[in-house]
Amino acid sequence: MLKTNVSYSISKNSYDAGKDCAKKAVVDLIETKVAFLFTSVDYNQKEVLEGAKSELGTAPIIGCTSSGGIIVPDGFITSDHGFAGMMAFGDPDLTVGVAGSERGKDPRETGRQVAIEAMRKAGKDIRPAYFYMVASPAEEEFYLKGIEDIIGRVPFFGGSAADNTVEGKWSIFTNDKIFSDGVAVAFFYTDKPISNVYTGAYHETTNSGIITKIKGNRTLVEIDGEPAIKKYAKWTGKKEKDLMGGDLLVQTITAPLGVKDRLGNLIAIRHPMNGNNDLSMNIGNNLAVNTAVIQMECTVDELIDSTGKTLKEVNKTLSCEVGAYLLVHCGGRKLGIGDRIDEVYKKIKKEAGKTPFIAIFTFGEYGSKDHGENTCGGLMLSFTGFGK
Repeated sequence: MLKTNVSYSISKNSYDAGKDCAKKAVVDLIETKVAFLFTSVDYNQKEVLEGAKSELGTAPIIGCTSSGGIIVPDGFITSDHGFAGMMAFGDPDLTVGVAGSERGKDPRETGRQVAIEAMRKAGKDIRPAYFYMVASPAEEEFYLKGIEDIIGRVPFFGGSAADNTVEGKWSIFTNDKIFSDGVAVAFFYTDKPISNVYTGAYHETTNSGIITKIKGNRTLVEIDGEPAIKKYAKWTGKKEKDLMGGDLLVQTITAPLGVKDRLGNLIAIRHPMNGNNDLSMNIGNNLAVNTAVIQMECTVDELIDSTGKTLKEVNKTLSCEVGAYLLVHCGGRKLGIGDRIDEVYKKIKKEAGKTPFIAIFTFGEYGSKDHGENTCGGLMLSFTGFGK
């Protein structure tokens, strides 16, 4: 049977925060099979990790920095000097292999090598039942391709490392590595099911167009042959001058873009991040020419309500009792929600009941829907329930 504990600390000392979290997280666990660790960028990550390992020993650790806080059963956790949270799993029937690496020359090749190492760490030569991934916010799709080169299409969940101000101060870590640019995975070998609900929970508008020009993988230059910002301004009634630079990120939280998967089951949100002088947009995920892009919308109330509704869907789709929840929530959505974040806690707590959970805030979210392809997006929720 799966046994899970969630802990947190706001100690001013980084080492103590890691140690305190780990000490509380392993209570009554005969053997810790994996520990998810999520921290503040204000901490010294090396010291947090050392503190955690002083209690966990050689148990696999994987995690990243979370934007501005975490949510646990006690509430929204943050402080001016830092925070840390941990979810530890114990289950005699569970094996987990954790591996991570800096980017290297080719992110797809790095993904391949990390997948091979994760299987080796688990003592397995077969694909896992499912896996968790955390990557830096830049080339998630290429890391995923490399992983799937090795194990094929296996259900996954997770999110990209984040900081508080989109400055690139984020970190990813495993037992023996800390880096800002790269990928880490946890491969789960178990016969117990999971349920992952991956959604933006936005509404489609009637505004849509064809991507006619991009630069690189993530700069949207033209929609229907028209500069992207000019087109977006027409759709939303916003002024072009208000969509320049970093203002674009904030302006688009409740009115982002979306792309449908090939069967139309999933709309992956594409968050415009920066408005450029040539009226192009830097986007948080990869794009493709000659595909449709849709203007999406929702209210802040709907952003908040979607958390409880999504967790309720997780409960409905899991075929057994839930042992734990790992809830990946976009940091951009959190920015839009602002000081109403406690309402999110209340929605989650109501649906989770007494089941342990931890929610983190990321700069990219991963999942799939209805047997579709594994997908990376932004401004999304990737809520996962683990069978007990």
